[in-house]
Amino acid sequence: MVFEDKMITNGEPEEEEEEEEEEDMVDPLETVREKCEQTEHCVHTRERLEACETRGGVREKCEQTEHCVHTRERLEACETRVGSRSETTEDCTEELFDFLHARDHCVAHKVFQSVK
Repeated sequence: MVFEDKMITNGEPEEEEEEEEEEDMVDPLETVREKCEQTEHCVHTRERLEACETRGGVREKCEQTEHCVHTRERLEACETRVGSRSETTEDCTEELFDFLHARDHCVAHKVFQSVK
């Protein structure tokens, strides 16, 4: 029995050795990821993503324009009117589309000016 215990404990690496080995190991997935991020396709995709993220700020600015404020007010008035009624077939689809159209029209002009 004593001999078996020694074999088991001698066959297993000590905890300290395991920790040192883990620190020295390089994650192959991370290495591949780093190389892929340098390719032309990834760089182009990252640039497109950054452009989309800045577009969110453009939307907020466009919502402050006079035309968008007007269409938003009409949308909010419709939502208040429809929400105050218990039975109605009216919905605010037209007002919503008017607001989205006005905002997206403004965004399109601002975004495509920066792309050119």
